[in-house]
Amino acid sequence: MMLPDWKIRKDILIEPFSEKSLQPAGYDLRVGEEAYLDGRLIDVEKDGNIIIPPKAHALVLTLERVKLPDDVMGDMKIRSSLAREGLLGSFAWVDPGWDGNLTLAIFNSSSEPVELTYGERFVQIAFHHLEGPSQKPYRGNYQGSRHLALSKRKKR
Repeated sequence: MMLPDWKIRKDILIEPFSEKSLQPAGYDLRVGEEAYLDGRLIDVEKDGNIIIPPKAHALVLTLERVKLPDDVMGDMKIRSSLAREGLLGSFAWVDPGWDGNLTLAIFNSSSEPVELTYGERFVQIAFHHLEGPSQKPYRGNYQGSRHLALSKRKKR
């Protein structure tokens, strides 16, 4: 079962919370302080924006910290207006027990640069209530992330 707006407000810790980001069945996450593009870390808050060139991949940190109970998971999708401009997102499930800011991978598939501004809504997360609490809530490598997190996968 998906959580409606009033249940999201009541049951999910999102900070900083914005009423403008609350949707009928989800919450729009905003562009946070950091991004990673072309091998360099970008201070989006200071610069005010990030410009993703055509055919380029970027990592973008969410402004919000999200904390999920052990019986709720998150599913993220790029906002449709950005998809219409050519942005694609590859997002994992947000596992029950997750707590932290999210680092999201996006790709500009268009032939034009796409600009994201600090605080702009760019991804919607919908929350699904599980049948019961997870026996193994998330406690992985990225738990507690507050800054942009590059891959922690071991290279061969």
